[in-house]
Amino acid sequence: RADGSVEKTGPGRGVQQHNPVHADAVTSVAALKADLCVSGGKDKSVAVCNWRSGAVLRRFVGHEHEVTKVTCDSNRIFSASRDKTVMMWELHRTSGPSQHFPGHDLVVTGLAVSPDATQLCTGSRDNTVCKWDVETGGCLGRAAVSRNLVTHLCWVPGEPYVIQTSEDKTVKMWDSRELRVAQTFPGKQHIQTCCDVSQDGRYVLSSSSGFAGEGCEATLWDLRQTRSRVREYKGHFQTTTSCVFLPRGPALAPSIATSSYDSKVKVWDQDTAACLATACLEGAGPLASLAVCDSSTLLCATFNSGIHLLQMRNGANLELEELAVF
Repeated sequence: RADGSVEKTGPGRGVQQHNPVHADAVTSVAALKADLCVSGGKDKSVAVCNWRSGAVLRRFVGHEHEVTKVTCDSNRIFSASRDKTVMMWELHRTSGPSQHFPGHDLVVTGLAVSPDATQLCTGSRDNTVCKWDVETGGCLGRAAVSRNLVTHLCWVPGEPYVIQTSEDKTVKMWDSRELRVAQTFPGKQHIQTCCDVSQDGRYVLSSSSGFAGEGCEATLWDLRQTRSRVREYKGHFQTTTSCVFLPRGPALAPSIATSSYDSKVKVWDQDTAACLATACLEGAGPLASLAVCDSSTLLCATFNSGIHLLQMRNGANLELEELAVF
């Protein structure tokens, strides 16, 4: 490739094809623990899978409309839906949700659990952010922000702060203790679709909508100096839907990954913004969500072809290889 990265086009000859986990588009995927992942889909279900074998170990059914976001702690799974609710499921229980979190007036589009797993933060297209007690399901606070259509939420590790992206083109940091906006980052040119926080709690990533290469970037922000962006990662040609920090692994330098409606997953050097590798998931349609399994393994949820398992291999150049689809 002209940018020096290596592009892999899939599915290749060696890609294992497992039975699809969902009957329709997969909207969100998250790493659970060890070899397990959790996903939610347009088929209204939440599934727990072994990502190495593609086997479905649990399926949770209870939402009335499609699942929009999933997240988890070690033994509990949280799912948000277009039915305006969030549900909590126990990993080793299949008799239904163990907790309901009703309270939004429109589709729930943001979902984050606190590092100590005692609180849940949710956001919606109803312009509100809510805080919940995980054990009781009680609402601990509700805040409204004008024109603040939430697209994604993530909790800062070890801190009482929640990062939020929005259709108002900004990234915000909420203080969960008082449920107020503590900081608003400088506005971008396009809707901010997703966010992630580095494990050391120092940096934030956000991804941008766009088309024909305009917008479509990921942006790195420094939580200690929020007045301006640190770096941009440009190379997708349609809306960038997901962005994640990668743990140190095959790539020696700190790295990030992004997915896009252009059916491509890209790995970037965090410090230089160089694109290190690209995987093109042909026929997968828009890519909805990324999850980090370990230092070399990614999962990608897609609209048309389920969940793709990708592995980074470090040879002369970093390669992003597709291993399986389920």
